Amino acid sequence: MSASPPSVPAPLGLLAELTHRCPLGCPYCSNPLELDTRAGELPADDWKRVFSQASAMGVLQVHLSGGEPAARRDLPDLVAHCAAEGLYTNLITSGVGLSEPMLKALYDAGLDHVQLSIQDSEPDSADVIAGYKGAFRVKQEVARRVVEAGFPLTINAVMHRANIARASAMVDLALAWGARRVEIAHAQYYGWAIPNRAMLMPDRAEAEAAIAAVERQREALAGQIVIDHVLPDYYANRPKACMGGWGRRSLNVTPSGKVLPCHAAESIPGLEFWTVREHSLEAIWRDAPAFNAFRGTDWMKEPCRTCDRREVDFGGCRCQALMIAGDARDADPVCHLSPVHRRMADLAAEGLSTPETAYTYRAMKKLTPA
Repeated sequence: MSASPPSVPAPLGLLAELTHRCPLGCPYCSNPLELDTRAGELPADDWKRVFSQASAMGVLQVHLSGGEPAARRDLPDLVAHCAAEGLYTNLITSGVGLSEPMLKALYDAGLDHVQLSIQDSEPDSADVIAGYKGAFRVKQEVARRVVEAGFPLTINAVMHRANIARASAMVDLALAWGARRVEIAHAQYYGWAIPNRAMLMPDRAEAEAAIAAVERQREALAGQIVIDHVLPDYYANRPKACMGGWGRRSLNVTPSGKVLPCHAAESIPGLEFWTVREHSLEAIWRDAPAFNAFRGTDWMKEPCRTCDRREVDFGGCRCQALMIAGDARDADPVCHLSPVHRRMADLAAEGLSTPETAYTYRAMKKLTPA
């Protein structure tokens, strides 16, 4: 493990997973397979202490997530505390459970932004993907209320085999619903997406067609809506800088108070994670072994160690390196220089050769994919 750099810049963002409770069962859910229980969730006073510490460190944005954060009745109180600390708050929600009274309370508390997930532009398909009948209708109504209340709205849509042909339609839907921003994010294969990979994986032609369509919209709709486009790893040749680089820009607090350098970091065995129940947020950011495990470049092996992009992509995703290459210190297999780069295409092909069956949902519901 490499030592902490002499000076670690303050994080810009904090992802606060207030709860793992969620009404949906999305087959690509990136939350860990073993969820934190309701009984183990941090109480409001602990979250407030975390938010105050984040503000003192220089954090600018807090993303209130889950699960479904609206499952916590104290959500408006937490938002009000963030507002008092000068933190910009973004609510990441499925919309299901976000009632009109709750939305008004959040507005009065000072919530700054709402990010609403959708599963498809076609209602029946959207409901099947979410594992929740009527989800699309609920989301449409929530989007209307959010915009009418005066919140900036972002729509987030995860792309996979069942909906990728309608990637551009989802941009159009976001625009029609009054969103100022839309994120088209191709599925990342962590957490619950792994057992569903065979059902979720599009083929290369489908992915490339969707990418081209969304990029055309980015140009055509400039000035009307901002389009963020997260490209698919399994058909790429260069890795992304995961989280902007391990322990460089953001941190993630789980419902039970464990602090992670990235959402999926618990999948890497041997890392020591500290909790906000025992340490201050600043001490965790600066000194926790998990945060310093892959910070900077000293930990890198070849080909990353001498690559001229090592401080651009920081070796890519550590979780994906472990999962596919077998060592969290290896190059992300997305990179064309990785000795196991070909394995990405092989895994994609394995999925495409698997007959369609039913999704495996979080709640173990069984519906036939659209």
